[in-house]
Amino acid sequence: MSERVLITGGAGYIGSVLTRALLTRGDAVTVIENFMYRQTSLLDCCADPNFAVVRGDVRDHALLAREVKRHDVIIPLAAIVGAPACDRTPDAATAINRDQIAAIAKLTAPSQLVLYPNTNSGYGVGDTGKFCTEESPLRPVSLYGRVKVEAEKILQDSGRAITFRLATVFGASPRMRIDLLVNDFVYRAVVDRYVALFESHFKRNYIHVRDVAGAFRFAMDNRDRMRGQTYNVGLSDANISKAELCERIRAAVPDFHVFESEFGKDPDKRDYIVSNDKIEALGYKPRHSLDDGIRELVKTYTMVRTAGTFDNL
Repeated sequence: MSERVLITGGAGYIGSVLTRALLTRGDAVTVIENFMYRQTSLLDCCADPNFAVVRGDVRDHALLAREVKRHDVIIPLAAIVGAPACDRTPDAATAINRDQIAAIAKLTAPSQLVLYPNTNSGYGVGDTGKFCTEESPLRPVSLYGRVKVEAEKILQDSGRAITFRLATVFGASPRMRIDLLVNDFVYRAVVDRYVALFESHFKRNYIHVRDVAGAFRFAMDNRDRMRGQTYNVGLSDANISKAELCERIRAAVPDFHVFESEFGKDPDKRDYIVSNDKIEALGYKPRHSLDDGIRELVKTYTMVRTAGTFDNL
């Protein structure tokens, strides 16, 4: 059954992959996007009669009110992503990452569904050797982590949402991001041939961008079982340290050199391993391995070699 889906930030890194995936399955997709990066990542979607685009800002709650009521499923992807970016613009980060979500929670009816991507950086520093589950305490240390956790709680209280705690996302997208850890390290391997690695023992979990889109589609198909719940979404065989990640990249780029550095720190203090058993028990399985993504990214950066090239994608 086709559905009417509203995606805020739909021309972004995840959104440009998800929009195509939903159009392919026959859904009608409306994207709200401010195009702040002048990205052209959805140009090929314009030929699809089921695609609509609204140029606007999610801080315009009148705009949200008009669009939310017209759709069956709302997926708020518009966000200021990452601790450094949020620290630079804290007011905008709060308005977009939390207040947008609060407005959507108030505007939705019981028959509608909200699918929300939180970050599993909210787990902060985990207990050594102990997997973080959906019941584990959230201990965000950055503004980014805090407002995302607050937004998740607002939606949990509404009873109309399915929320995901996403692992660190990787892989190629029409709106490419090279600041994400795997994407960044592979870029450095292909272009610079080296990386200066700090906090190399810190562990985290990973997930391919297309598998994130797959998780949203899975939730739409299984909403009766999943509504009102939170799910970790990541690769269960990729709870690895930064040093281990570099070794996986070296298998694809043999002349990649890794240097240990005493300088630098993770502003989110991400050091944890994550259990994805809850969503996997329902039948969701990622289809793209970490090694698949590394090989994909090597090809991506072989074609596109300078970071500035991605700015307008």
